Amino acid sequence: MTGPRAAVRGTARSRARSAVIAAFVVLAATVPMAAGAAGAAGAAGTQEIDAELPYVCLFPSGKQSATVRVSAGVPERVAAGEPIEPAEVSTTVELPQPAVADLAALGAADVRAATRLVVGVAQGEATAEATWRGDTQPTALPATGPLKLTATGDVPSMTGQGSGELTMTAGGFALDLTLTTADGGATDPGAVTVDCALAKDAPDGGRLAGVQVGTDEEGGGTQAPSNSPSGAPPASGTPGQPGQVPEEGLADRQGERAPKVAEPSPGGAVGDRPAPICKYDQKYPAGPMSLNAYITGYANVTKLDGAALIPPFCTLITQGEPQFEFFPDFSGATITQHSTADLWYQQRKQTPPFEATFLTFDFTPTTATMMLEQTGPVTIDSHGTTNFLFTSTDTYVRAPVVLRVTSLKVNGTPLDVGTTCRTRTSLASPDPEPEKYPGDHLVLHGRGEQTTGETATGYLLLSGGPLTGEVSIPAFTGCGTAGGENLDRLLTASVSGPGNYVKMIQGQACFVSADVLNPDECTEDGQPKKIPIAER
Repeated sequence: MTGPRAAVRGTARSRARSAVIAAFVVLAATVPMAAGAAGAAGAAGTQEIDAELPYVCLFPSGKQSATVRVSAGVPERVAAGEPIEPAEVSTTVELPQPAVADLAALGAADVRAATRLVVGVAQGEATAEATWRGDTQPTALPATGPLKLTATGDVPSMTGQGSGELTMTAGGFALDLTLTTADGGATDPGAVTVDCALAKDAPDGGRLAGVQVGTDEEGGGTQAPSNSPSGAPPASGTPGQPGQVPEEGLADRQGERAPKVAEPSPGGAVGDRPAPICKYDQKYPAGPMSLNAYITGYANVTKLDGAALIPPFCTLITQGEPQFEFFPDFSGATITQHSTADLWYQQRKQTPPFEATFLTFDFTPTTATMMLEQTGPVTIDSHGTTNFLFTSTDTYVRAPVVLRVTSLKVNGTPLDVGTTCRTRTSLASPDPEPEKYPGDHLVLHGRGEQTTGETATGYLLLSGGPLTGEVSIPAFTGCGTAGGENLDRLLTASVSGPGNYVKMIQGQACFVSADVLNPDECTEDGQPKKIPIAER
């Protein structure tokens, strides 16, 4: 959640804007719905959200109508200061036949979606926004008729900052679609983002639920929350009326008493361990060839002649079987190996949120909180030769990822970038085999060598090492808020472009599928023991 835009005028505003642009460059280099219990203390019961909402979505062929159904359980009432944690949340979107035809025209046979629903949170005049995220299972495109996709994923908790009804209202909706062909390959492009707006005729303006915060004595009133208009308080009114927030509980849109949305904290470190949790779980169980490893590094930002530090993040790897093709005289062989991987943080395919600060124009400190979100399969392809004593290998990591900004501070003052600020498409690198690997993705290369019985040098999948590449920053989209300044074009002109050098370091992988975990590689609970140090 980002803070409200502060009033800035004249030269100060211009400088702040320039500093904000510079903050975005730290993104250029980087390579569940958590079903929380709704029974917070003081809750009188649970109300079910079951809202069917009309949306208008922009597909390649133009605007199409779509239906989004939101289901969840939330408390009817909570004590003041108690978090509201939606439970058993699911978002189901039904795409009409013309939209399905658009996807089929790209060669897609199967689709997987990551969904983002912006939920407005209001208590009296105080407002905030939460993003309810979800992922779907791979789904085959139907030959005829609509396509229905059901997503579950991360839902932040919400906490009212005074007594009175806290309401939740659906807003913008987006789908990041990963497309695959009938033989399992990627389409061109391999991912499509579809942005949707709530239709003007949405029932109750998209209202999902209202939760009464505080007791009657605290001014919460006796009016039961409801999904009907009769249960919803007006947007403004005289303090003390039923269902209204009393005067001491009111917060203006710039105030600190706006409802709080509990997004993940930046950095993701756990206890004394300077890295987020990195292990397999029920949602992502380990297989017979499972590895996990941490990656960290630096990347140059060409336009501002600077570099950004990417803190350690987790990757879960499914190692492929090596394939050998022997030379005619059996003096050696070529080796190929195809593996796949996923970024993994709190059961989502993304990096942890992290902060970076640049001293920009006029030495103004600008801090951005951001993350990388995976939009398709990460592949790891190795090709090498061996004479059975000496082996050399070239490895290419291909990762389709978009860059997302969640908050900005300029000289300590929050600047609201909204909830949808990201690159329009994936980061893009030159690919040595563009026909075999179409579409936009980050490409990192590593070369490793090993003599039997000696320590490997360079990069190998198991032992890790340096991976380098160049990346282009795509255009930005969704940066800014409704009624505020649109930062898309400004950021694109100032930040986007090619030639940004990346150097990442992968640590020693933990072979979690082994019968006995190697104590040199793995912790007792199956996490990588080696947390690498970034190198310039």
